[in-house]
Amino acid sequence: MSKPELAPEVEQFYSRDADEDQRLRASADGRLELLRTKELMRRFLPKPPARVLDVGGGTGVHAEWLTGDGYEVELIDPVSRHVEQAAKVCDARVGDARHLTAADGTYDVVQLFGPLYHLPEQKDRQAALSEARRVAKPGGLVAAAAINRYASIFEHVSYAHLQKQRMQESISSILRTAVYDGKRGFTLAYFHRAEELAQEMRETGLTDVAVFGIEGPAWSLLKTAEQQPGPGPTDDLFESALTAARLAEPYPELLAASSHLLAVGRAPADINL
Repeated sequence: MSKPELAPEVEQFYSRDADEDQRLRASADGRLELLRTKELMRRFLPKPPARVLDVGGGTGVHAEWLTGDGYEVELIDPVSRHVEQAAKVCDARVGDARHLTAADGTYDVVQLFGPLYHLPEQKDRQAALSEARRVAKPGGLVAAAAINRYASIFEHVSYAHLQKQRMQESISSILRTAVYDGKRGFTLAYFHRAEELAQEMRETGLTDVAVFGIEGPAWSLLKTAEQQPGPGPTDDLFESALTAARLAEPYPELLAASSHLLAVGRAPADINL
């Protein structure tokens, strides 16, 4: 397969600058994200054994718990460094979410926990979701994560520098355009609103679409505590933030407070739709 079309700044960020595995396992808000993603997905996953395609699966953090639960996981990612790490967990190869090589109706579950983050063009996001629907079995589960449009406000308050003019201009641009240009700190990224993510799922033919706030409305308190001198967030604070995420679920107006969103849907019974 030819090399995936990946923006150079995204390639550099994940190949040299960022350690996604460490973020999810070690940081307080990353641990909350991982725990809640497991919790939400386990509500919808079919009983094992079942075939899961982890699209943009990074270092295999999610593949690890899925294989532990008894699922047969295959992972693709556009970053070679990630694939090398993930290969220790499951079958892993370099691939592009927009151009999957699998045959129609191959997998019981297709999950995209990363591709939509870095596809600022709607046609590319639609291509990734359409491919996920295509390779899912009729009635199969398709799940996609997205960065919340308003996450940068909560995050940069936790760093206590939102009062700086440069930061205000950067965050205002994200709120206005939904895109971060990747010139500083993070990389090229797209920020979804919950209703927009749901609509993109439905436009690809997915049914029974639902959107959840992964971390809930208190995740930035964990991040704030982690920036302070000392041991970081207490276990009680972590459990409180986790409880807040669970309590917030019935209230769609609180979706805007999460750092990430998780959308789930079903491939249509008629795979030719």
